[in-house]
Amino acid sequence: MKKILLASVALFGFAGAASAADLPMRAAPPAPIVAAAPIFTWTGFYVGVNAGYGWNDDAEDIVFDPTTTIVGDSDEDGGFIGGAQIGYNYQIGSFVVGLEGDIQYADFGSVTYAFPTGTVTLDSEDWFGTARARAGVAFDRALIYATGGFAFTDNRSGWTLGGGLEYAFTNNLSAKIEGLYVNLDEDDFDFDGVTYSTGESDFGVVRAGLNFRFGTY
Repeated sequence: MKKILLASVALFGFAGAASAADLPMRAAPPAPIVAAAPIFTWTGFYVGVNAGYGWNDDAEDIVFDPTTTIVGDSDEDGGFIGGAQIGYNYQIGSFVVGLEGDIQYADFGSVTYAFPTGTVTLDSEDWFGTARARAGVAFDRALIYATGGFAFTDNRSGWTLGGGLEYAFTNNLSAKIEGLYVNLDEDDFDFDGVTYSTGESDFGVVRAGLNFRFGTY
């Protein structure tokens, strides 16, 4: 009798273990997948606007004859400038290179030249543009850069050099502070039937700008 009871217990125990093995296993839920935050980059196209102040020399020289120089006095040393820019940056590690072009309105007044037979007043250029290369070092969203290239107006051409600091305060918007030195070639004008050549025109520019940047990642 005892042997029969032991056999029954063993049989029921085996059947219970088999039934438990058929039950589904409880597994821990998979860990949520968190995408890594994209790394910020300066690479991409941008457009923007700017405004600031420009100042020119208070005098320009003209060649009157081989031994005489007539000095022209400017009635305004500087004034407001403002315009728009477009460009492209490419980032390689911490280095950023690019190209930028801009067109600027400039309120620089006029220049009056005194001659033995009278005076002549010439308006300064009321606009100028530049086409420049940019190269700098990025510290995440801050960019320190140097810039230089070609400068032009409607009747003069020359060159420009400068530098600036730009900071991207959102993924698509960045602000900059920039300074430029602009040098333009001589210009000619007629007075009393004689053609005179002005000296080179040079001026400084300090401006702040706002850029909208396409494709920051």
